[in-house]
Amino acid sequence: MSENLRTYTTEDVDDESETESENEAEELRCPECGGQLATDTEHGETVCVDCGLVVEEDEIDRGPEWRAFDSKEKDSKSRVGAPTTNMMHDKGLSTNIGWQDKDAYGKSLSSRQREKMQRLRTWNERFRTRDSKERNLKQALGEIDRMASALGLPDNVRETASVIYRRALDEDLLPGRSIEGVSTASLYAAARQAGTPRSLDEIAGVSRVEKDEIARTYRYVVRELKLEIQPADPESYVPRF
Repeated sequence: MSENLRTYTTEDVDDESETESENEAEELRCPECGGQLATDTEHGETVCVDCGLVVEEDEIDRGPEWRAFDSKEKDSKSRVGAPTTNMMHDKGLSTNIGWQDKDAYGKSLSSRQREKMQRLRTWNERFRTRDSKERNLKQALGEIDRMASALGLPDNVRETASVIYRRALDEDLLPGRSIEGVSTASLYAAARQAGTPRSLDEIAGVSRVEKDEIARTYRYVVRELKLEIQPADPESYVPRF
């Protein structure tokens, strides 16, 4: 049973306020003796490890009923789509038609079917980017993804950069500035916010705009959006040099 137990302690409680902390701490204690609670995932019960009181039973397991041992097996067993993300212009909510020209059984399509699928893809792409703003956003997020991949930046930085660019677009900060310039500045700001900064030279090395434009646009975006950017810690640059 010990392998299936997950112990709760008051150290896990969020201390945003003293009152909330006390309330949450009480929820993680046994109502009978005040002892620690543990969850038995095999039997779906929450029990007190001190007095043995069963606090909850028949708990709902909200995870999948299947197990997967690699990403390919996970994709084949999953019956739901990916979560929404700011890294895609439509947040990943639209339909994506693949380019493999094969049916569900892996067989190649006939020439007539391929022509039909090509027309469907064309119309699908038109519906996914219905106006100039969405086309702008799609291009910018593609640039952010390309540069982040080249710099080895994690997904949380890409997500933050996408949010910054969306804010700049909503605040109408793009007139007079290039899409590449604002997207590069957004990525530069996001990397610094996440504590994984890249130097201006590194950013310029993968960008399609000049270093001076990146610096100028970065200062403008930070000022207009009132972004909180802390000075970069020199130690964070050391591992890459």
